[in-house]
Amino acid sequence: MIGRLKGTLIHKQPPWLVIDVHGVGYELEAPMSTFYDLPEVGREVSLFTHYAQKEDSVSLYGFLRDAERRLFRDVQKVSGIGAKIALAVLSGASVDEFARLIQTGDVTALTRIPGIGKKTAERMVVELRDRTSGLYGDGVVTGGAASGIGADPQSEATSALQQLGYKPAEAVRMARDATAAGDDAATIIRKALQSALR
Repeated sequence: MIGRLKGTLIHKQPPWLVIDVHGVGYELEAPMSTFYDLPEVGREVSLFTHYAQKEDSVSLYGFLRDAERRLFRDVQKVSGIGAKIALAVLSGASVDEFARLIQTGDVTALTRIPGIGKKTAERMVVELRDRTSGLYGDGVVTGGAASGIGADPQSEATSALQQLGYKPAEAVRMARDATAAGDDAATIIRKALQSALR
C-alpha cells in the first residue's frame, strides 16, 4: 500500500490529477482542499495517499495534508458514507471547519454538503464527535499557489462541482454566482463551496 507519493504534477483537472513518478503516471482523485494548494503543472509535489481496492476497481486518492487523509478515512467509517461523499466533505469544508461542525452538532450545515441528508449528518455527529475532538490540525505540506486549470475557469468550476455531486443546474448557478473577473477555476470552486455552507 502506497502511503506517500512524490513526483512531478503533469495534469490537474478537479477531481483528477496525474503525478509522474520516475516515468510512471499515477492518476489520483483529490478533494478541492488539495487542489487549492497544488503547485503549477510541471512542478514537484508530494502527496499523502489512500489506496482503495474493491471487487471491480482500484482507486488512489491524494491529499496534501495528513489530517485530510485521516478525515477522509474517518468519515468513511460512518455507515452509508463512501469515498465520493468523503471527498465532498473535504471539498466543502476545511478539516478544522468540519471538526467544528461536528463538535457543535451543526446538522444543517452538514446537510449542505452533496450526498449528506439529515439522518446521515446526525449519524456523522454521533459517530465522529469523539474522533474530531482535538484530533485534526493543519499539518500543511508546502505545495504552492493554485493556478488556472483550463481556458474557461467557470466551465471548469461547473464541471468540478458536478463531480462533487451537485446537480448540473445547481453547479452552473453556484459557479456563475461565485465568479468574479480574473478568477481561476480553483478560486471559483472555493467561493462556491464556501457560499454553499452558509
